[in-house]
Amino acid sequence: MERMMGWLRSRDHQMLMIANRRPAHRLLQAGLSRWLETITHMGGATFTLCTALCAAIAGSAAWSMAGWQCIAAVAVSHLPVAVMKRHFRRLRPYQKLPNITACRSPLQDSSFPSGHTTAIFAWLVPLIAAAGATAVLLLPAAIVVGLSVAWSRMYLGLHYPSDVFAGAMLGSATAVGMLELWPILL
Repeated sequence: MERMMGWLRSRDHQMLMIANRRPAHRLLQAGLSRWLETITHMGGATFTLCTALCAAIAGSAAWSMAGWQCIAAVAVSHLPVAVMKRHFRRLRPYQKLPNITACRSPLQDSSFPSGHTTAIFAWLVPLIAAAGATAVLLLPAAIVVGLSVAWSRMYLGLHYPSDVFAGAMLGSATAVGMLELWPILL
C-alpha cells in the first residue's frame, strides 16, 4: 500500500509540475497568466454566491431555482471541504516543493481539497441542469470554465492535481445530490 501511495504521490507531483510550468514565449505566458489569474476568482465564494443570488432574485423561474440550487450546493459542499482541510492538513505545493511558481498572495491553509474547484463545480452543475435544450451549447463553455479554474489552482502553485480532482468530484456530487433532493427540500 505504501508503494502504491508513493507512486500516486510521484504522479501527482509530476502532473503539478506540468500544470505549473510557464510557457517560454513571453506573449503566450502573459496571456495565459492573465487568463488563469483572473478565472481563478470564479471559483471563489464571492463570485459563485453573488452570481447565484442574482440568478435566484432576477432570473426567470427556471434560472431562479437554479440560482437557489447553486447557493445551496456551494454552501453544503464547503462543509466537507472545511472538515477535510482540518483533517488532512496538507501543505500547499509552494510550501513543500522546490521550483514551484506561486501567486503573489499565496494561501496558508491546507491544500486538500481545492475549495475553489469545489465551488465552481457545485455552481456549474445546477446551471447546466437548468439550461434544458441549450445545455448542449453551454456545456463546452462550462467545461472550459471548470477546467480553467481547476488548472489555475495548480498554475498558481496552490493545489496538487489530486486536490482539484477531489474538489471537482465533491462539488459535482454535492450539486447532483442537491438537484435530486430539491423537490423534497421544497
